[in-house]
Amino acid sequence: MSGIENLSNREAINKLKQLVEEIDICLFCTDLKNDDGETCRPMSTQKVCEEGNIWFFSEVGSIKNQEIEQDNQVRLFYSHPGLDSYLVVNGEAELVFDRTKIEELWSPAVKAWFPEGKDDPSISIIKVKPTSGYYWDTKGSKMVNFFRMVASAATGKNLIKGNEGTISI
Repeated sequence: MSGIENLSNREAINKLKQLVEEIDICLFCTDLKNDDGETCRPMSTQKVCEEGNIWFFSEVGSIKNQEIEQDNQVRLFYSHPGLDSYLVVNGEAELVFDRTKIEELWSPAVKAWFPEGKDDPSISIIKVKPTSGYYWDTKGSKMVNFFRMVASAATGKNLIKGNEGTISI
């Protein structure tokens, strides 16, 4: 990696939005004190808003929602190996039961989980307010980076371009 960037405020939100929109699916982890992996599940991100909050759909009676009610500390792991982009977000989750927000975030793909549509009474929303994060973002495609890696090995000079750093919102 060529540099460490410790981003804050608007820069941090922009980087967060860029990475989350590129990657979309994360491992959404609750019950962090047990940290056994059983409380991590894949979730599709619906949106990163202008304040940097990350929004998800969830079933009202899900174990995940119950765990959030017990302890709202969550960790999100985003990974896109094809782009060599990775992101870890620590945050505070909040359960939201707002029909206007459901309408705003709704997309046809969500109907796979909520077949009754936007008016399904089992819909809740999870809002994650990031408290900290760390990212690794390599510039260029896998093929370009492969050739840079070969050239780096041959020359002894790191030619792989990318950034890593903290995100503070």
